[in-house]
Amino acid sequence: MYRILSRHFGPQRWWPARTPLEVIVGAVLVQNTSWTGVEHAVANLSRLRLLQLDRLVQVQASRLAGIIRPAGCSRVKARRLLTLLHWLKTRGGLDQLRHSPTSELRAELLAINGVGPETADSILLYALHRPVFVVGAYTRRILTRYGLMRGDEDYEKVRVAVEKALPHRSGLYGEFHALLVRLGKTHCRPVPKCDGCPLE
Repeated sequence: MYRILSRHFGPQRWWPARTPLEVIVGAVLVQNTSWTGVEHAVANLSRLRLLQLDRLVQVQASRLAGIIRPAGCSRVKARRLLTLLHWLKTRGGLDQLRHSPTSELRAELLAINGVGPETADSILLYALHRPVFVVGAYTRRILTRYGLMRGDEDYEKVRVAVEKALPHRSGLYGEFHALLVRLGKTHCRPVPKCDGCPLE
């Protein structure tokens, strides 16, 4: 699947962010919404020169909610984002995280209110380049339709299965995740568009 999708779609270069902090911000903002709204919210933060950890943690939750409004559920996401950023600050910033084992970081991230497995793994993979596969709705849908999963497996079971099936490399995991997202958007929709699907 990876080889066929890679040949068909070419390099995806996902996650679309300029810095690891932008990845972290985007991982929270994209919860339950489309990427378009997230792009507008991140652009607002960038325009206000707030995409720096020391500046962003000082923003009041009510003000932040207004800035990130295009991402939807802005009050909830503002609180979640600030909680995550305060954890990052107390950990000494991104540079200090690079010295911690992946399992330790994952456990800490999952203990933060509002950070679920998909958000935690997105941060680990795309911001810290750790070999952790991100399981999203597209992954579940595609693997189920191709008979590789039943569809009722929990997040961890799917993640571990994919990680065992592929070489243990962060770049490959990121690219495969992005290719599945691309396939899910173009063909493997809720109502499938199988005509012309590269995996047909």
